[in-house]
Amino acid sequence: MRARSSRCRSSSPCARRSSTSSAATRCPGRADMSETTAHPTRPRQWSLASLWRASPAQPGDVYGRPGQGTSTLISVVTSVSLIALWWLATHLGWVQPLFLPSPEAIIGKFFRYLNADFGGATLWEHAGWSLFRVFSAFALACLTAIPIGLGMGINRVIRGVFDPPIEFYRPIPPLGYLPLTIIWLGIDDVQKIVLIFLAMFAPMALSARAGVRSVSIEMIHAAYSMGATRGQVIRHVISNGALPEILTGMRIGIGFGWTTLVAAEMVAAEAGLGHMVLNAAEFLNTDVVIMGIVLIGIIAYAFDLFMRWLERRLVPWKGRV
Repeated sequence: MRARSSRCRSSSPCARRSSTSSAATRCPGRADMSETTAHPTRPRQWSLASLWRASPAQPGDVYGRPGQGTSTLISVVTSVSLIALWWLATHLGWVQPLFLPSPEAIIGKFFRYLNADFGGATLWEHAGWSLFRVFSAFALACLTAIPIGLGMGINRVIRGVFDPPIEFYRPIPPLGYLPLTIIWLGIDDVQKIVLIFLAMFAPMALSARAGVRSVSIEMIHAAYSMGATRGQVIRHVISNGALPEILTGMRIGIGFGWTTLVAAEMVAAEAGLGHMVLNAAEFLNTDVVIMGIVLIGIIAYAFDLFMRWLERRLVPWKGRV
């Protein structure tokens, strides 16, 4: 009877699994070889659907983060395709040069007016004045909007004071209060900088406020439990936790600044890329208009790339905690 029960136990599935696992423990190479033989590795084949598939998970990840992987090659191919389509449209006569000049004409105008006068200044001077106005307003917005946004997220009194005026003027386009800035500040560069500053202020302040709200309450409680003061919590926990949203708000704000630049340079500007574009449009110089638009886009995109690099350096933990 005892021998029969021992045979049943040895022939049971559990016993077979235990014997298999013990054999694998004694000879791990044999177990790996059997698994490899049972499940051979197949080479991955590229397809169009693989562009929409998530990238492989990094070490420490389970499924991988959404949007993981580089898109540089796709961006380069897209840009080259758009330029090639532009070239074909102009050289095959699909669009008249008055409405869309060729890329060669745009490049020729760029080198022509790099040191030649157009609208009262050279291209270097136009770009310099526009950069001065936009980045002066951007610096002023960083010094005011970010602290106010942090204060709105931390203190209810500050939120009650600044929230109504910001939410009131935020939906109004800059052209709406352009006449008011002219009446109050005149037509010099102060008026233009203030107009661009107002366009940047609201998104940067609201992004800083949203960054404070995104800080985990567990991190704040942990800091207090370790003896941190309120000032230390604000400086080391809340400010650092809100930094990703602050940097995103800065990128959005500088974009609003560039879109407001043309409106700011509409009135009594002697130089500037917006002034050059408007002056060229009056005489149907489409190539100069497109050149100014492309130059504004390149400068803005270059600064956005710098902000992305700065974000990777300052908040490498973004999306990982």
